[in-house]
Amino acid sequence: MSFDKQVQVTAELYDYILDHSLAPDDVQRGVIERTREMGRFAGLQVPAEQGALLTLLAGVIRPRVAVEVGTFTGYSALCIAKGLAEGGRLLCCDVSEEWTTIAREAWREAGVEDRIDLRIAPALETLDALPSHPHIDLAFLDANKDGYISYWEALVPRMRPNALLIVDNVLYGGLVLKPSGDPTPEAVAAFNAHVKADPRVEPVMLPVADGITLARVKDLNEL
Repeated sequence: MSFDKQVQVTAELYDYILDHSLAPDDVQRGVIERTREMGRFAGLQVPAEQGALLTLLAGVIRPRVAVEVGTFTGYSALCIAKGLAEGGRLLCCDVSEEWTTIAREAWREAGVEDRIDLRIAPALETLDALPSHPHIDLAFLDANKDGYISYWEALVPRMRPNALLIVDNVLYGGLVLKPSGDPTPEAVAAFNAHVKADPRVEPVMLPVADGITLARVKDLNEL
């Protein structure tokens, strides 16, 4: 393995990356600005280049059924909704009425509100209530890290063959290498080990933003 292929991303190079990627539309820029005003919570929003990747992946898969665990102010949901198949639906799981109020307003403005089903409840309750057979084409996981393994186990059996699971914050600022007793990076490190050992998926971890894992779900009937 060679590390010398990795490029150090400076502020100037990051601006170059954004300038050569799919740009946020007007509604998305509005969500970015409103979220930025939230101060320390603003970091919960996925960055623009990750949002562009979500749109690209959704556009390739064209999901009829997509699920998002952790919606916040709705930016990532907007990105995924752009790639839904005709008549496709996105189920969003969150517990905050306050933060998702911004999301609802943005979805309405973007004209995708009728394609998004927001459930305000503990995500595991929502996922466990879904049909148990494989029917989900794409899932994006970006919520409380101590719940990642439980959400994963609720989602994988419900994913169609060749469906895609996308998981955010899998590097957690690099702290996964040395969790040092901190429960959050320890939970992420445990999740990463869980995914690596899961024979039902083919995962790849990428150093995009705070780290993302893409995992293709195999045909579970063939395992």
